Amino acid sequence: MTESGKAENKKLTRRRLLKKIGIAGVSGAVATSGAALAAQVTEDGVDEFSDSLASLFQTHYRRMSPEEVEATIARLQRKTKRKYGKNISIDTTPPLPNVLLGYALNISKCKGYRKCVDACVEENNQGRDTQIQYIRVLEMERGSMNLEESNHYYDPETVPQKGKFYMPVQCMQCENPPCVRACPVKATWKETDGVVVIDYDWCIGCRYCMTACPYWARHFNWNEPELPPEELNPVTHYLGNRPRSKGVMEKCMFCIQRTRKGKQPACMEACPTGARVFGNLLDPESEIRYILENKTVFRLKEDLGTEPKFWYYTD
Repeated sequence: MTESGKAENKKLTRRRLLKKIGIAGVSGAVATSGAALAAQVTEDGVDEFSDSLASLFQTHYRRMSPEEVEATIARLQRKTKRKYGKNISIDTTPPLPNVLLGYALNISKCKGYRKCVDACVEENNQGRDTQIQYIRVLEMERGSMNLEESNHYYDPETVPQKGKFYMPVQCMQCENPPCVRACPVKATWKETDGVVVIDYDWCIGCRYCMTACPYWARHFNWNEPELPPEELNPVTHYLGNRPRSKGVMEKCMFCIQRTRKGKQPACMEACPTGARVFGNLLDPESEIRYILENKTVFRLKEDLGTEPKFWYYTD
């Protein structure tokens, strides 16, 4: 067996543990199966086995008590330390009161540099091998709005190209999100600040939400994401950019590990042309409110009734 195969064999995922101990008579089976399982774990095996067992019985994030949340965070931090050899913080800051987050993007200022994409990948601990990218920058013919004929694989020597314009798309954080309705286990929901989040530990990977999303904004981890330890962003949020695993969905969360602390999303901070505007839709003095009230704006696929909180406009 290869080294990677041995490593895969040692992983105590929820599905693997269920197979080992059986769904029926769990408590009794744990006692009889413990020795066999312990033989498969690494040198800090007791902790790993205990953590894996605890994750099996972990409840939905929104049903956890403060004590359960604290224990879960500590367990996830230990797991990340074992995997990456690096300590991380996992924040649980809730939505801020009187805040409804929204985004506006000036198409006439976007030049297709994709700096926003790179910043998003680095900030949100996206797998470097899978090319999962929350933001796709579409290259389109001037005068056309046919998304089906756009190209997000463009790779010229320089941008912008003559006769082209560029339109980034990402999760629209819909007010009426079809992805939430499609999830059979309620692993995804809309927070009071408008951000649609995912409980990665509750997601069963059925991909119904992916099919329901009309904006191609949800991504499935078919493999274990490869994230070099030196590139791991240690500042994370439980419902945001903490490392994900094989078999779960992920998407843009408006960088809640940043925005719930009063910072801007990584994509906006990285944009070299100032095309992106982010803010509180409930604040009449915010820049995004000025744009919505004074510019001609539009939203993608508005006819679907999803009520995106992501607008486009031009100068």
